[in-house]
Amino acid sequence: MKITTVTPADIRRALLLREEIALLDLRHEAGFATGHPLFAANMAADRIAIEADVRLPRKNVPIVLYDDGEGLVTAGAERLAALGYTNVRALDGGLKAWRDAGHQMFEDVNSYSKAFGELVESRRHTPSFSADEVAKLIADKANIAILDVRRFDEYATMNIPGSVSVPGAELVLRAGQAAPDADTTIIVNCAGRTRSIIGTQSLINAGVPNKVRALRNGTIGWTLARHTLDHGANRRGAIGPFEGGPANARDVAYRAGVRHIGASEMAALVAQTDRTLYRFDVRDAEEYAAGHLPGFRHYPGGQLVQETDMAAPVRGARIALTDDKGVRADMTASWLAQMGWEVYVQEGGYDGALEIGPLHVFPKPDPAHRYRRPYEGTGVDERAMQAYLDWEYGLVEQLRLDGTHGFYVI
Repeated sequence: MKITTVTPADIRRALLLREEIALLDLRHEAGFATGHPLFAANMAADRIAIEADVRLPRKNVPIVLYDDGEGLVTAGAERLAALGYTNVRALDGGLKAWRDAGHQMFEDVNSYSKAFGELVESRRHTPSFSADEVAKLIADKANIAILDVRRFDEYATMNIPGSVSVPGAELVLRAGQAAPDADTTIIVNCAGRTRSIIGTQSLINAGVPNKVRALRNGTIGWTLARHTLDHGANRRGAIGPFEGGPANARDVAYRAGVRHIGASEMAALVAQTDRTLYRFDVRDAEEYAAGHLPGFRHYPGGQLVQETDMAAPVRGARIALTDDKGVRADMTASWLAQMGWEVYVQEGGYDGALEIGPLHVFPKPDPAHRYRRPYEGTGVDERAMQAYLDWEYGLVEQLRLDGTHGFYVI
């Protein structure tokens, strides 16, 4: 099979001009995490048949494949062609050509979402407490509410003592119930840095009356400071927004450049077959399964901001969100827009015909091929944790050197 090639300069041009491009790394995740271009998305060659139809919804989207000398590109191109993809090319010279051109290599996974989080903190000076400061507040029985913004399964695995699970996009919707006293200090934590920065800044942006602080470096920082984590907790924050929260969330989205549309405008977007459109329902899984708008895939908002490369590997595509209460879609959309996406929120529609059924979940890859994140689970080497934090601290400078991100911070 003869495959047309493109150069690193061609890829950078597409990114800078906001053209659609799916830059796919065909290695397994563990290899991908050793280094890749900023907007590359991982789709291992042996998972193309499993993932491509969902992650690459437009068959003629420009796709560029690469590996790092493993010989995966021809097989990857053949598999995509067999699925009906018609615009598949290869990076001439593979990842070596990218490196040799002097372009930035980003380690880890979800790298550009994490880099964006670091940019938000540096631009907005998002306030935080150290692990020792939070531990003292807990010991002193201070008036605090610790809100864990990770997925519930991550929270149940290990959590800060006394914390409550309020996944990221739910914060503005549930903070009024989690901390009804305006004098309560809200502390937002995740496993590392990104989701706690975005969560803390979400509450600040939406005008919560409480003092809000991120737990600096999350459960990694907590562990490195020799504090003990709890395991098996099941506390979930109930719905109850603070006064003005929903209206403020809409204003935040407006300021970020998000467009609110109805069903007829959404139908017009869907009909435009020359553009990729991702449609995500950002509510929790139970709400989605009970009834959702046709054509919308489930992706909880906090994870969508954290894992944008996994959810939407076509950089330059459009993203549309829905949420029956609006708040979660507005806050999620505000961050995606700041990350350079063209974002829409569909309003209404829940009084019509809804689809019932579970969310789509990809089969898990072979554990041997998966990158072991230094912030997940227990028993992680402390040196790996510290190295991960050091890497995150350097991401803002890497963004500057790379120059293709197009991020802004309101």
